[in-house]
Amino acid sequence: MRFRRSITGLVMAALLAVTFPAPAGADTLDDLREKRAAAQRERDAAKSSIAELEEELEDTDAEMAAAYVRLQEIEAQLPVAQAALDEAQASLIAAQREADALAERLADTEAEGAALEVKIAESAEQAAATRSNIAELARRAYRGEGSPDGMGMVVGAESAQEFVDKYSLSQAAMRAQTSSLTDLQQAEATSRNTEVRLEAVRDAVANLKAEADAAVVAAEEARLKAEAERKAVEELLAEQQQQLAVVESRKAAQEQAKAEKEAAADALTADIQELIGLTNAEKARLKAIEREKRLAAEKAARERAASRNSQREEAAAPEPAPPASSSYLAYPTKNVYITSKYGYRLHPVLGYMRLHAGTDFRAYCGTPIYASASGKVQWTMYRAGYGNQVLINHGSVSGSNLMTSYNHLSRYGVNPGQSVKKGQLVGYSGNTGTGTACHLHFEVYVNGATVNPMSML
Repeated sequence: MRFRRSITGLVMAALLAVTFPAPAGADTLDDLREKRAAAQRERDAAKSSIAELEEELEDTDAEMAAAYVRLQEIEAQLPVAQAALDEAQASLIAAQREADALAERLADTEAEGAALEVKIAESAEQAAATRSNIAELARRAYRGEGSPDGMGMVVGAESAQEFVDKYSLSQAAMRAQTSSLTDLQQAEATSRNTEVRLEAVRDAVANLKAEADAAVVAAEEARLKAEAERKAVEELLAEQQQQLAVVESRKAAQEQAKAEKEAAADALTADIQELIGLTNAEKARLKAIEREKRLAAEKAARERAASRNSQREEAAAPEPAPPASSSYLAYPTKNVYITSKYGYRLHPVLGYMRLHAGTDFRAYCGTPIYASASGKVQWTMYRAGYGNQVLINHGSVSGSNLMTSYNHLSRYGVNPGQSVKKGQLVGYSGNTGTGTACHLHFEVYVNGATVNPMSML
């Protein structure tokens, strides 16, 4: 039979018509796999930083906060997606090259098989012709036209020269017969060897076809994977632009929320200072101290951000001296788990400095909240930003007035003017006011100014 060109070549031509750009650089596939693994490690390491954003974005517009967190996730995921794309493209190129090489080997082997078939046919024709010659010699010998015996030539010859001529002709006929037999044997041996070789080539063709088909499948899978990875990168980039647009669109709302939060904090401070009877001069002095703290904290935060490649970090702030006893207050929850600390923070989106004036404790909805020290309930009321609030006046401690507030409560456990003891139930945790989930926001005031609660717990 004649070998025909397999369909593999046509399939490969169609497959290779869809190409991808090669990854930048001369990295090997192993190098690209390591780059992808490194990008995955960096993404995993960034997860803890992204988790800290919840603390940094506290009191941030919910849509802006969600968009910004998602932006950071995209930023961490993009190098992984790009590395996966580079690896997939390199795998595709390798698969295409392997398929090309196999297709070329298959074509060469098929051509060799076709040439062997031609050779076998030619050998068969030569053998047939040789057999025909031998048959003719046999017929002539049967008719006596072959080589006569020696006596016949001697007796029949009329002269010595005639004898010599007849003898020469006889020898030539014998040599021709012998040569034909030799040619036939050689043709048959060559044909057998060629057929053995042809069978081996046919086996090789079958194997190469299977390998080539597998290579086509592998190349197609690599192409599909590369397309999927490229699509993933494109989708991440598109989502990145969408989330940036959300952040931009919510900046005005966040500025307004910031102003409302500051106004609520200023109102609370003013009410407390009125309760303890601070003079205007003392109020001005405390306000100046607070302004200096804010400026110092902002400078420290920006310096730290610059020195640590803009890594998010809470900026510590100087605080008023706490009462003499550093453990005067008891924790307001039975199970202590702090979710957000006291201190100045640089807003990661808008870049302004703001004070987180208390300590947040994990307290699932309805968790009992207890008085940190004995005192008198100054009020139980709803305040903008703080939600349902209990304020307890603990009186003078080491020459300074001390108060504590318990915020975002779902309901109260005490009444205004009521005296309470340390550890007495004052309410239940909730999510009233400005918040994203049930928790306790706990604040401590010394002479009307907030201090770090942890310095007294």
